[in-house]
Amino acid sequence: MASPLRGGLIGCGFFAANHLHAWREVVGAGIVALCDSNPARLHATGDAFGIAARHADAAAMLAVERLDFVDIATTVPSHRPLVELAARHRVPMICQKPFAADLVDAVAMTDAATAAGVPLMVHENFRWQTPLRAVRQAIDAGRIGTPFWGRISFRSAYDVFAGQPYLAQGERFIIEDLGIHLLDLARFLFGEAVQITAHTRRVNPAIRGEDVATILLGHAGGVTSVVDCSYATRLAREPFPETLVEIDGSAGTLRLAQDYRLTIVDAGGAATSDVAPALRPWASRPWHNIQESVLNIQRHWAECLRTGGMPETSGSDNLRTLALVQAAYESAVAGRTVIPPSF
Repeated sequence: MASPLRGGLIGCGFFAANHLHAWREVVGAGIVALCDSNPARLHATGDAFGIAARHADAAAMLAVERLDFVDIATTVPSHRPLVELAARHRVPMICQKPFAADLVDAVAMTDAATAAGVPLMVHENFRWQTPLRAVRQAIDAGRIGTPFWGRISFRSAYDVFAGQPYLAQGERFIIEDLGIHLLDLARFLFGEAVQITAHTRRVNPAIRGEDVATILLGHAGGVTSVVDCSYATRLAREPFPETLVEIDGSAGTLRLAQDYRLTIVDAGGAATSDVAPALRPWASRPWHNIQESVLNIQRHWAECLRTGGMPETSGSDNLRTLALVQAAYESAVAGRTVIPPSF
């Protein structure tokens, strides 16, 4: 049998525990070294997960550890230098989203990985959620015929700022942090978008960026889709962190509703199934949907490393999602429809 893949995790912050719990479940791969510039956080994480190799500097970690990949779980400003550092060491890398602050950095990162001949994957985990994979499987199976209209919705009043206070400080917020996932889902479900119109607003006066966005997409295959997201929407029953989906097709309709109920209506009538994610032993409600998706994407990454396959959310693929984010902001400011750059 092949030796287990040895990984190094860079960044021991808010979300890193989910990565580390999930890596424990990935057969044939694991994290053997940690890196964080905050000593207290580094040692607390190392103690919690029994990882002895601990480094305050990523360059030092890459210089002394024998690694098959790095998992970059830091914030956006550090992504480009860390990706380029790993590329210089010819170490494959999976990088947290948002991949980059702009397309210039994103292209430079993908170019660095390509030049080094190593795979680069973006941790774009929403499309790896079990309910959303079920939606894609239903489309692929022809359950509703050819889709012509869709809506992807994430509306909530959940206080995301309590756990990640830095989110309240940026000039941009919901499209960059949450909408990026939904735009990637629109690509995943409906194909590439060729035009985009966005409207945004800030409802919460305590934050700097937008907390509501409504985005209309025209896709190359003829589908029209709506991506809408809000952290200012109070509902009778809080849906966080569920993504709701509606799709109309030539032979039927599909609705992914709260509580992970998938209803498909066709000529034979309506059928509803439960597509809820598993509750991993280390996970907790309501986060278990996202937590399971971390395991799913990391299993995919490990399989790609073993087989030499192309990651589904490679750096090159994610350029198209980032292009939609850029175009959405451009549209919102200019008040017009924008054609996103193509890659």
